[in-house]
Amino acid sequence: MSMNDPLGDMLTRIRNAQLRGKSTVKTPASKLRAWVLDVLASEGYIRGYEKTTSTDGHPELEISLKYFEGTPVIREIHRVSKPGRRVYASVKEIPSVRNGLGVSIVSTPKGVMTDAAARTANVGGEVLCTVF
Repeated sequence: MSMNDPLGDMLTRIRNAQLRGKSTVKTPASKLRAWVLDVLASEGYIRGYEKTTSTDGHPELEISLKYFEGTPVIREIHRVSKPGRRVYASVKEIPSVRNGLGVSIVSTPKGVMTDAAARTANVGGEVLCTVF
């Protein structure tokens, strides 16, 4: 079965695992997913991730989720740009999440980065998701 929105699938797996209180969650591996996880790890929303192989030989990413006093560090995680409706933003139009308390993850020509890093680098791009 083909998947229309791999990044949305990964975000949903993270959201569902945190609702269940899981410490780790596995998702199929891809470069875009790894780049988004790099941003989440650098911003402190997850502990990290490892590249592993499933029992049938397919590459996977095992994500270590982060909790603070029993509650998930990620309160909200939403997909903004979807396959049916892509959302692009220039530098001046990149949304800030909760007045800067959260982050928007943006795919730019210089790589996948946070909204603050995109403003510093003076580049716009596709707004992938928002995290708070």
